[in-house]
Amino acid sequence: MEILTKSELTHLKNVLQREPNSLEKEIVGAQWSEHCSYKSSKKYIKLLPKKGERIIQGAGYDAGVIDVGNGYVITIHIESHNHPSAVEPYGGAATGVGGIIRDIISMGTMPIVLLNALRFGHIYSPYASNNNKFSSRKNNELYSHSKWLLKNVVRGISDYGNCIGIPTVGGEIEFDESFANYCLVDVAAIGFGKKENLIKNFIQEGDILILAGSLTGRDGIHGASFASKKLAEENRSAVQIPDPFMEKLLIEVTREAIQKDILKAVKDLGGGGLSCCLSETSANLNKGFDIDLGKVPVKYNEMEPQEIMISESQERMMYIISKNKFSSFAKILKKYEVPFAQIGTVKNHNNLVIHKNGKTIAKMPSHLIAFAPLLNRRSRKPKYIHDLRIKKISVGVPNDFNETILNMLANPTIAFKNWIFQQFDHEIGLRTIVKPGISDSAVIKLYDDKFLVAKLDGNSKLCYLDPYQGTLSCLSEARANIISSGGKPIGIIDHLQFGNPENPEIFWSFQKSIKAIIDFSRFNKIPIVGGKVSFYNETKNGPIKPSPVIGMVGLIESMTSISKTNPSSGDTLYILGTTSDNMGGSEYYQFLNGLTGGSVPKVHLDIDLINSNVILKIIEENLISCSHDCSKGGLSIALAEMAIGSNCGISIELDKVPNNCKRLDYLLFSETPSRFIIGTENEEKLEKQLSNFKNLTYSKIGKVTNLRDDIMFMSKGKKIINIEMEIAKKYFDKISFIMENY
Repeated sequence: MEILTKSELTHLKNVLQREPNSLEKEIVGAQWSEHCSYKSSKKYIKLLPKKGERIIQGAGYDAGVIDVGNGYVITIHIESHNHPSAVEPYGGAATGVGGIIRDIISMGTMPIVLLNALRFGHIYSPYASNNNKFSSRKNNELYSHSKWLLKNVVRGISDYGNCIGIPTVGGEIEFDESFANYCLVDVAAIGFGKKENLIKNFIQEGDILILAGSLTGRDGIHGASFASKKLAEENRSAVQIPDPFMEKLLIEVTREAIQKDILKAVKDLGGGGLSCCLSETSANLNKGFDIDLGKVPVKYNEMEPQEIMISESQERMMYIISKNKFSSFAKILKKYEVPFAQIGTVKNHNNLVIHKNGKTIAKMPSHLIAFAPLLNRRSRKPKYIHDLRIKKISVGVPNDFNETILNMLANPTIAFKNWIFQQFDHEIGLRTIVKPGISDSAVIKLYDDKFLVAKLDGNSKLCYLDPYQGTLSCLSEARANIISSGGKPIGIIDHLQFGNPENPEIFWSFQKSIKAIIDFSRFNKIPIVGGKVSFYNETKNGPIKPSPVIGMVGLIESMTSISKTNPSSGDTLYILGTTSDNMGGSEYYQFLNGLTGGSVPKVHLDIDLINSNVILKIIEENLISCSHDCSKGGLSIALAEMAIGSNCGISIELDKVPNNCKRLDYLLFSETPSRFIIGTENEEKLEKQLSNFKNLTYSKIGKVTNLRDDIMFMSKGKKIINIEMEIAKKYFDKISFIMENY
């Protein structure tokens, strides 16, 4: 396997002023892989706004750290395990969960919740004309494979999280043909702890390095390199093996060692194994390490030094402690029966020195290993974007809007996700206040009367047509979900997933996504606290659509400020915002009609902020009973979701909805951002407050009727839509029907 390019090898030789040996090449090759080094993206990531009044530690570390008051902090990070999950979905997804949890505990906090964002190919034929591109025997085989991936990814995430006792409280999922025979598996974790217990990461000469956890084996060898190339073949040797029970023990070991003030630095072993863990820690802390590979606990006695250094065996942690704390730490490790060994010593030089059997087998400057030469990738606007924008879209106005809305509700990207989240233990730990499926975001109790609200969002369809506006829409939707739950946003995490960065058109899309995040963050003064870039997400069939996933967290200062999504019988419904007929990238176009093209909705940052601030204000003043954003599927789907969630009928007057749409179907299914549906018991007080806001567009559009009434939309005095509640529920539960019969 070629692990270094010719130019990288030349650079390495020039700095070392000698020929590197095979072990040194393997060490550097692991760290200089795209997956570990970010050599294509690092100079763009540095541009992200990372400072804020609550930010203790921003992007660039194992996890971001945010001050949440009263001496407490949260830590947050996001990672993916895409290639491994596409090859072995159960183990790939499970080890992704394990890795992100170790990132959290390495900061000195304990993980309290998990979230996930998933992407798969279609799992059934969309409702469209019989001659559309989705209807073929070949695609039926793809649907079966996508269902297999979905089933086992969800099982891997749920089994791992449930075994270690950390609740999975939220997430999002999207289905699209560009993920056929592949999948994206993003996992975010949030930790909580006292500020005083954060790991200090200050080490001195003479401190010792302890490797603890699972034995080092041959699983995951070249895993980082595997994730830094397109998925051309199923390399199962690069997929790690999960052990959630060992992970649970490592959590307990770390917790107790923190309480006894033993730990000086902590680092998990993820991508690149010991090579990356040792070189990054040595370089970041400006100390050298002398390592004895003969002390590393291994599964097989005959393992070669290269295998030990680049193995990505899971559930391993490196701890740096003072020599005089060794006996205390060893006592804790033995108490939990965790294998461990002292593998090295901190030195006052700046090198990573590897010994075995009394011989030095590798010696290089840590900074050389840890910081790969950065690349200047070419970029070019994709030709397909221009072609699709001028492409004439022809779709007829539906004859039966009842059928259209029902088919949209059955779209797996929109449909109820209970088949997924019912497999997660989302209540363990007793912090979950708002459970999955109940609201737009998860709400978790932190302490006293303070709560954290968290959400992940993404939209590859929009980002494919316009990566700048599409990414802004993802950010807008994430903020809308946080706001709708009553939270004030305090931080953003991102995971930017694209195809091969060597392709100038793909790299251009990445640059536009970064620009959108920078613009949104600066305008709204919400800092970026962490993230991940994942390139080479493609197979022999081609690249995925650009898929940035945006995570956002917010704070709620009291239980009374937690807002719900679902209305109550008798509520009056209002809409904030204007609906436009830019339908490009909409689920109506792409899922229901198999059409790709058109202009995507534009995010106007000033309007987006005004509408969000209004929602927060009226929630704080207890003027509304519920709030729900309009996003995937548009106005009709948002309203139908609220009706189904409350099991109450609704009666909506479409003529009262502020819009500039040319057609009724566009009004119903446009995905214009910055819109909210709110319900109230007190119209007079609400309207008085809304009238005080400048540049705010709003209107009263309907009522919530009685339990199990119909979902009804009126236009020009006629019933355009009239759907029985039980039928709507049946269609909305399409994922359960598909997967339970798989």
